[in-house]
Amino acid sequence: MAATILVCIECGHRSLQWIGRCPKCGAWESFQGESDNSLIPRPVRIAEVRQSSNDRIKSGINELDRVLGGGLVPGSVVLVAGEPGIGKSTLTLQAAAGFVANGKSVLLVCGEESLEQVADRARRVGGGVGIDAVPDTDLPSLVELLSSHDVVVVDSIQTLRDPQLAGDQGSVSQVRSCAAAIGRAARASGSAVILVGHVTKDGTVAGPRTLEHLVDAVLLFEGDRGHQLRAVRSVKNRYGSTAELGVFEMRPDGLAQVSDASGLLLTDRQANVCGSVVTCMMEGRRPLAIEIQALAIDASGPARRVGTGIDNSRLMTLAAILEKVSGIILSKKDVYASAAGGLRAGEPAVDLALVLAIASTAKSKPLGPDIAAIGEVGLAGEIRGVPNMDRRIQELSRMGFSTVLVPSSASVEAESTKIVRTVDVKSAISFAL
Repeated sequence: MAATILVCIECGHRSLQWIGRCPKCGAWESFQGESDNSLIPRPVRIAEVRQSSNDRIKSGINELDRVLGGGLVPGSVVLVAGEPGIGKSTLTLQAAAGFVANGKSVLLVCGEESLEQVADRARRVGGGVGIDAVPDTDLPSLVELLSSHDVVVVDSIQTLRDPQLAGDQGSVSQVRSCAAAIGRAARASGSAVILVGHVTKDGTVAGPRTLEHLVDAVLLFEGDRGHQLRAVRSVKNRYGSTAELGVFEMRPDGLAQVSDASGLLLTDRQANVCGSVVTCMMEGRRPLAIEIQALAIDASGPARRVGTGIDNSRLMTLAAILEKVSGIILSKKDVYASAAGGLRAGEPAVDLALVLAIASTAKSKPLGPDIAAIGEVGLAGEIRGVPNMDRRIQELSRMGFSTVLVPSSASVEAESTKIVRTVDVKSAISFAL
């Protein structure tokens, strides 16, 4: 079947979709359909397709390049999303400076800030030399400029506008159309594109859901603006793993890479404090020792369960399990829990540490300063195994913890660390408290 295209009867301009006004001659309602056999796709044998190049465009920021899978792939589109003010513009500006340092041409499309504001930030973070910048947010202009640069950073996708579509900047139709057009242009020109986007109140990427499907990689830039730590994690990556995490520290002169995240997360931890337990979670292949804190106080009304960096539903479930299997009464207490440092602790391996932290604050008994805990807690109170136990133990041993509570099924051994195997929550509390 022949493919149908639309042709302007006034000037001959061709389009694959209906347009009310011809962008070339300005005529209204002038498009008519005609068939074009040249648009019929021809099957190609996969074995005959040329192998793609594995060359990556490196930013020189190891934490970012690792999450990307080794750097940007030419012709790819990467979406960097995060809350307003979290540091997305700073991160992409520092990455742009790194691309320039590696001999690549970079264009920065400034849609949310003036060139003066961007220049001031560039001077503060020590970047900006060799980066081209343009304040234009018109989609056709951007597509024309895209092929002349190796890397294009668009800050942000919500500010772009396609003049051929109705709707304001940031609307669903505009965001979807602009992202699709940029993707086509990037693949045709071989330029790599970084789109900056926002997230909603519940932490999902703002805009139409199809936006995430139109790009090749989605990176979430997370962190609490009240803390210095920031984390970049990949939730989609067609060219690499989605199980990597990059850790940064926000400083007055920009974002600094954190090579020893565990040490930074435990720097301010105080020993012999009720409600404090250290565990180790895995972010990709990277183990992170993190402090879980809990506070249980008498409730003045209905009991509340509030988690910061910890899923609220999981906190409610673990509090109920603890009350059921240990006899610690929590039904009349407010329970607050937090993953210290501003990172999100959503892995099941932190369950045992969270339960022990709640028990510690409820009983007003601190754990020993050199005791850590790893394990998932089942609904019957049993302690279940988690993967990569040997790497977790090694990281906790490096941080100076001499005793680690683990599930009874764990087969790990350590020379300098005492491994305590626990069957259930009750036996773990009996040992630790």
